[in-house]
Amino acid sequence: MPERQDPIDELEHRLRRFPAERYPVQHATTRFHLGGTLADAGRLVEAEAALTTAARLFERSRLGPEHAKAMNALGAVLRLAGRLDEAARALARAAAAFEACELTAERGAARFNLGLVERDAGKLSAAVECFEDARGLLEQGGVPAQAGAASRELGATLLTAGDLERAREALERAVELASAARDQPGLGAAANALGLAELAAAHLREALEALETALAAHPRSVRPAEYAMVKANLALAYERTGEAPRARLAARQALAVGAAAEAVRAQGTGVVERLGDERGDVLRVLDDEERDRWPAVVREELARWVDVRPGERRDEAGAWIDGQLARAELGSELAEAWVGALLELPPQALRTVVESTVEALGHRGADARERFRSETSMAMARFHVPQLLRLRDSFNRIAEELGEEAAWS
Repeated sequence: MPERQDPIDELEHRLRRFPAERYPVQHATTRFHLGGTLADAGRLVEAEAALTTAARLFERSRLGPEHAKAMNALGAVLRLAGRLDEAARALARAAAAFEACELTAERGAARFNLGLVERDAGKLSAAVECFEDARGLLEQGGVPAQAGAASRELGATLLTAGDLERAREALERAVELASAARDQPGLGAAANALGLAELAAAHLREALEALETALAAHPRSVRPAEYAMVKANLALAYERTGEAPRARLAARQALAVGAAAEAVRAQGTGVVERLGDERGDVLRVLDDEERDRWPAVVREELARWVDVRPGERRDEAGAWIDGQLARAELGSELAEAWVGALLELPPQALRTVVESTVEALGHRGADARERFRSETSMAMARFHVPQLLRLRDSFNRIAEELGEEAAWS
């Protein structure tokens, strides 16, 4: 099979087939697509030239909707290039052209882009007006996901301007619209912003609820950077409610994500530094958590253990061993939650956690080793036989490799 040609090369080849003098519409259409592709590649100067030509040819051919679309795209490119005044003029022209063509949703998109430009320029009142217009037009145009984005940016702008009440209203609407559209990334972004607005208003429980919604929309395995951002915000919220173990746990879970932004790392590190670097917080959280939530809490924490340094993982495993044994009346139930979370790990991750646990257990006394092995072995027996055998074999094999007693049965 021949290699696929580069999209930019394909479009440039098409331009040569359709010279502007003879095929103005085909040439303009190709220029329009080329401009978008060049913009995606970060080649903004070339993208601007392509879109400018496309807009001129569409206008000359009296193709109003196409001209408006080219102007909207040109405005977005000019914004990326930092030429805000020119971007604003292009987007205003695009919005007016869409209005003349009675294209409601498209006009909303142009007003949305203009709102971004106005906010970049520090013109918050103008940005608010644009985002309000955009939300109404996009809702009217039947595109709830885009309307939700407009409401989210409206709320974020109002939050920047210090108008907390209107910001919360806009962000609540953004959550509703994203949910209706089943737009999980949009829902996560809106709920995270709502959590920050509630936090700014000192509505701490409402902030936690919004941030938990955001976290559910940003799974660690799907959107790790966004997951880390929400976790760091949750850490801050828990710190303000006085729940230090939950705050430290959330902060560490944010810090363990390799894709976390520097601002997220700084925020998470700050929480840990203020509250102390204690181990075993997952058990302290479980002490105040409903039993049906235990598996999810432990699963999330074990995912963190996989990504931290071996020494930290061994320390956390040791803290879990000590904490489980200290809670004698709950030992079997804690062991079951821990074993269940282990079973959900991929094979290499499972080995990593088991190895650190066996190492940590080797530093405990004989009685502690026997009790922990007994509790975890009984917990393994509550799962299906193939799972029981896989875990038991993993523990015994790794114990033998490390020179420890292979006594899981």
